[in-house]
Amino acid sequence: MEKKSRQWGSNVGYILATAGAAIGLGNLWKFPYLMGSNGGFQFLLFYLLFVCILGLPIMITETAIGRMTGSGPVHAYQKLNRRAKIIGVFGVTCAFIILSYYSVIGGWVLKYIASYATTFAAPESFKGFLTDPVEPVIWHFVFMLMVVLLCLKGASGIEKASKFMMPALFVMLLIVVARSLTLPGGEAGLAFMFTMKEKSFTFSSVSAALGQVFYSLSLCMGITVTYGAYLSRKENIPKNSAVIAGLDTSIALLAGLAIFPAVFAFGKKPEQGPSLTFGTLPDVFASMPGGSVFALFFFILMFFAAVTSAIALLECVLSSVLEKTKWNRRRAAILIGTAIFLLGVPSALSSGPLAGVSILNYSVFDFVQMLTDNILMPVGGVMMCIFVGWIWGPQHVVDEVEKNGVRFKLKKAWLFCVRFITPILVLIVTITGFISIYQTVR
Repeated sequence: MEKKSRQWGSNVGYILATAGAAIGLGNLWKFPYLMGSNGGFQFLLFYLLFVCILGLPIMITETAIGRMTGSGPVHAYQKLNRRAKIIGVFGVTCAFIILSYYSVIGGWVLKYIASYATTFAAPESFKGFLTDPVEPVIWHFVFMLMVVLLCLKGASGIEKASKFMMPALFVMLLIVVARSLTLPGGEAGLAFMFTMKEKSFTFSSVSAALGQVFYSLSLCMGITVTYGAYLSRKENIPKNSAVIAGLDTSIALLAGLAIFPAVFAFGKKPEQGPSLTFGTLPDVFASMPGGSVFALFFFILMFFAAVTSAIALLECVLSSVLEKTKWNRRRAAILIGTAIFLLGVPSALSSGPLAGVSILNYSVFDFVQMLTDNILMPVGGVMMCIFVGWIWGPQHVVDEVEKNGVRFKLKKAWLFCVRFITPILVLIVTITGFISIYQTVR
C-alpha cells in the first residue's frame, strides 16, 4: 500500500471517517426498530449507559492498538503477542461476513432511492421485492461495486468521501426530523422515546441494547484498529473517541426523532421489527404532503450512512490482506469485493428462491447476522478485554494514549472498565447470544 494511503490528511478527516464507519444502518435501520421493539425510553437509557462503560473503553483500546502497531487487526495483535493473532482474525472475519449481508441491505436502500427518484413512490411491495429471484442480487452488486471503487485510493479516498457524506447526512436528517416533528400527533412519538413505561422492558432488551452498542460503534470488527493505524501520533485518542461516540449516538437519536413522531402521527405501531424502515415508513411518507421528496431525502441519507460503514468494513479486510500478500490495492479490492459479493448472494435470495433453506432454524440472512452479532463480535470482545486487561497489560495502552503530552484524565475509570465492567458486559452478550441460538434450534 502506498504510504500516502496510510495516513489521514487531518484529524477532522479521521473523526468524520471513523464516525462514518460507526454511523450506518445500525443507526438508521437497526436502532429505531430495536428501540421500538424494546420499550422506547428504557432501551435508550441503557444504550447510553453502555456507550459510556462498554463502547468508549473498547474504542479507546482498539484505536491505541492500531496507532501503536500501524497495522491492520491481524498483524497488529500478532505484533503485540503471537498468540493474540486470533483476536484480529475474529475481527477481520466478522467484517468480511457483516459486509456480505450489509451490502444486501445497502442494495435495498438503492432500490428505494431509484424507485422514489423515478416514480415518486416506494416499490409496490417490500416483500415482493425481497422475493424476486434477480433484483435483490442486482442491487447488492451495484452497492458492492460502489464500495470497492471508493476504497481504491485508501485512507485519502475514504477521507474525501466522508468529508462530503457525513455533513450531508446530518443536514438531510435534520430536514426529515423537522418535517416529522411538525406532523399533527407527532408528540406521541416523542412521548414514546422519552417517557418511562412499565412492563415493556426485559432482560432481553438489556442484551439488545448491549449488542446494539457493538454494532453501532463498529466494535471488535477490526475497523477501529484499522483506522487507528492511519492516525497521527499527536492526536488525542480519548477525546476523538468521545466525539465519534457522541456523533454516532446523536445520529441514532435523530433517526428516532425522524421516524417515531411520523409513525405515531399516522397511527402505525413502532414494534414492526426490521420492516419498520422499509415497510412501515414508506406508508407514512405516502400519507404526508410532499412525502415522496422527504422519502427520497431519507433513503439518500441512509445510503450515505451505509456506504461509509461499508467502506470501513472493506478497508479492514483489505488492510489485513495487503499486509500478508504482494497484491496491489486495486487487485485486492476487486478480488475481496467479489468474494464478499458472492458470499452475500444467498442472503440476498433468502426471502426468494432460498426461502426454504434454513441453518439452525434461521434463514440464511438471519443466520449470518446471528453469527456475527451473537458470536464473532462478543467472543472477540471478551478475548480482547482479557488480553489487554490481564495478559499484555493496560499500561501499554495508557502509554500510547499519553504520547506527546496528552493527558488521559479518565485512565483509572478506563482501566476498571476494561478489566472488570466491559468483559462482564461482553460476556453477557455472548451468553445471551448462545441462549438465543439454543432456543431457536430447540
